[in-house]
Amino acid sequence: MSSFKNKKIAPGSLCLLAILIILLAAEVWPQEKTQKIPQEKAAYNVTVNAITIAVTVQDKKGRYINNLEKQDFIVYENNEKKTINYFQHDQSAPLSLTVLLDVSGSMALENKFEECRRALQILAEKVLVPKDELALLVFADGEVEVAARHSTDRSAFLAALEQEQAYGKTALNDAVAVSPQYAVRAKNEKRALILITDGIENDSQSSAGQALEIARRVDVPIYVIGYKIPRAEEILARHKRRTGLTAMGIVETLKMFAEATGGKAFFLDDLESLLAAIYEIKREQSHQYLIGYTSYKDDDKYRRIRVSTVKGNYRIRTRQGY
Repeated sequence: MSSFKNKKIAPGSLCLLAILIILLAAEVWPQEKTQKIPQEKAAYNVTVNAITIAVTVQDKKGRYINNLEKQDFIVYENNEKKTINYFQHDQSAPLSLTVLLDVSGSMALENKFEECRRALQILAEKVLVPKDELALLVFADGEVEVAARHSTDRSAFLAALEQEQAYGKTALNDAVAVSPQYAVRAKNEKRALILITDGIENDSQSSAGQALEIARRVDVPIYVIGYKIPRAEEILARHKRRTGLTAMGIVETLKMFAEATGGKAFFLDDLESLLAAIYEIKREQSHQYLIGYTSYKDDDKYRRIRVSTVKGNYRIRTRQGY
């Protein structure tokens, strides 16, 4: 469970990889033999980042706004206005969707898993167009598995989906932490992660806040579908819940994952609503603007992003920062 190639994603693998790189660098890097020259001023390391954000613009009635140009947008990073150097808005551009599906034991209750399976079959066969990419990640018992890699061929996705069964505990936070790093590898510029879960968390090593801190380092909006979230205390207790886990707490955590990354959260209880949400996610992705700018950082502090327009009183949604 150490890499995407082996089909299992380990939450701790990135840390181990970083340590290995440091050790190897210390072993092979040649020793400096020339005399060091004193410098009058301390050197500062500045990291140059190319930041791309997906921006959704709607009016007060929820209708998508599609007639805006590059000059209509203003982007701020930590309240500093940034120069937009990339702009794309093509409603016909292909999408790359990564489905992150909860296959833990609690999803077997109330026919949740079978209804989610049916909805995802319709996503693959009817909602997406042939040029759209689709991948399937599944998580249970502390592991995230790449069940089907990004492809325009739906056969691997459908075959993997048919084979899955609900089992084990739920490491929701750990799955959210590592999955965007896979989703961002997709070919198309328009990318999104669709998380489908009942929200029960009972096996993660990381907290929800820690998971989000890792997830928002890459520009992949997370669309969360909280499906048939348990509301009864006895049901939550049946799954060896952590102290303090409540239905309201589940909703707040899932909303946080979505809003911080520029996605959207849906909380649903029937197949019809689930299908409507999947169609809406596809529709919203098609209407998004992609905006890019350059950021110069000399520290590792969090940067807050804000987007506004010079036209209209619109509702604008994008990632909150990185």
